[in-house]
Amino acid sequence: MLITFSNTWRPPLSLLARLRSHFTFSTKCYIDEECNDFLPWLEHEAGVEISSLLSIGKSAYGRSLIARHPIKPGNFLLKVPYNVQLAPDNLPRGIDALLGDNVGNVAKVALLILYEQKLGKKSKWAPYITCLPRPEDMHNTASFQFSEIIQDVTLEDFKYACALVTSRAWESSRGVSMIPFADFANHSDLSDTTVLGNEEKQLSEVIANCSYAPGDQVLIRYGKFSNARLLLDFGFTLPCNMYDQVQVELTIPHEDKLRQLKLELLSRHQTPILKDVNGFSSSENSFALKEVRSADAQGRGIPQSIRAFTRVLCSNSPQEINYLAVEAAENDGRLARRPLKDKSREIQAHQFLLSKISELIEEYNASIKSLELRTLCMVGKLDSRRQMAQYLLTGELCVLKSAALWLENYCATLFRV
Repeated sequence: MLITFSNTWRPPLSLLARLRSHFTFSTKCYIDEECNDFLPWLEHEAGVEISSLLSIGKSAYGRSLIARHPIKPGNFLLKVPYNVQLAPDNLPRGIDALLGDNVGNVAKVALLILYEQKLGKKSKWAPYITCLPRPEDMHNTASFQFSEIIQDVTLEDFKYACALVTSRAWESSRGVSMIPFADFANHSDLSDTTVLGNEEKQLSEVIANCSYAPGDQVLIRYGKFSNARLLLDFGFTLPCNMYDQVQVELTIPHEDKLRQLKLELLSRHQTPILKDVNGFSSSENSFALKEVRSADAQGRGIPQSIRAFTRVLCSNSPQEINYLAVEAAENDGRLARRPLKDKSREIQAHQFLLSKISELIEEYNASIKSLELRTLCMVGKLDSRRQMAQYLLTGELCVLKSAALWLENYCATLFRV
């Protein structure tokens, strides 16, 4: 049985971790001489060949996996047995016994890393631990309540170890697993290659979905993650991310005389809260917008729920609210999903939504401009974080602009009819 592994778990406190940037499939790297002994060691520990097609490389963005030989779609890129992966059940019993039931898998694997680090060269995992990013290479901003379970381990040490886990580990049948060698692969939103778990053979494997020439960087997809999710959990953003989203909130003003009637109507026809892999949801008064690919299409990317909420919000009489209630009862309980029969009221509702999105666009433009003004005085990590923030804001701004363009076109079409 094959299971697709993905970084879809959400740690209690997400961390900013190692910085990577956007890669293309033609990105060239060079062999990382420091890791020449790593793959032979891992294959010796595993007792099987891990990969004959890949080598550990290095680029401006850190370690990576590069093609050693020509690769075709369908080739097995790597196979890593479970017995050489770091998971919560590897934690020594003496330490595990000290932990309460509320300690999560991320913290357990983080403690395991710290324990193995303290063993130094005596650790079974030493060749792997020494290849992991150093604290200065990471973007860590989280804080933890931490008791010193391992002697001479500080809060900063624990934060660093947790950042390693949240940015590199994969959800697995063992909870969370650090997969040596596989975790050197960088992310691309354009790749369809993912880590698969083969429970029958007790290993994780990656199968190529495209061709690579020798020297090309081999990329996988961590998940269909927006820049907000990538920044929060992995510490990097992409200049252009096809999975970008924007969370938009709408509220019914307290001074609205029909507020209670509107809230009761919305409550009766409330849709379940459904969260996606990015933690975004479209429910109640919060809605996840995605890029609208065409201004002339059906507005896919703008949730029907936000348009329905806007129709209710813009109702200006008890009769209109009652009409929406009757229509919902006749439409399987789906509230305000059809265009309002009064064309002028339909235009008004969508113009209101357009005005709210336009306000957000102005705020985003101001924030991006502020980042650009600070460019000259930022160096090192600060400049890297500025660029990540700029990619995040620019991507979400594109989503908002695409929604605004569609709404403008929708209203203009109604005017002409």
